[in-house]
Amino acid sequence: MFSTMLKEGDRAPGFSLKDADGREHSLSEFASRPLVLYFYPKDDTPGCTIEACEFRDAQKAIKAKGAVVVGVSKDGPESHGRFAKKFGLNFLLLSDPGLDVIKAYGSWGKKKFMGREFDGTLRNTFVIGPHGRIKKIFRGVTPKGHAAAALEAIE
Repeated sequence: MFSTMLKEGDRAPGFSLKDADGREHSLSEFASRPLVLYFYPKDDTPGCTIEACEFRDAQKAIKAKGAVVVGVSKDGPESHGRFAKKFGLNFLLLSDPGLDVIKAYGSWGKKKFMGREFDGTLRNTFVIGPHGRIKKIFRGVTPKGHAAAALEAIE
């Protein structure tokens, strides 16, 4: 399951992760429709909040294309619940504290912030087609305006 060099056209790595209510969700659950799977560093931080709120605001257009949005971070279910409630997020946030899925999607790596370097979750998005193939990869996403770019990539 560990591949850091996924390419468009590759089969998306499977996953099984818990949501804010402790329910398990897997890639196969979304097999019949497009999936926008986005990885983000931390709940309730400035960039992550901008990105999440843009996906929240784009839900009507995303659903009109038959797609679903799922966010993944290493934060726990309780943190996801608080974040979703605080900002009225209307899509799933899944918890990957063991980093298995984050790493499988090549979304863990070196980051720099305020002059220091550390390992952390990279802001990447994968648009996965209804048959489990990666249609579009956005790496090193800038939060502002990203939901619109992801929406355009949904077929």
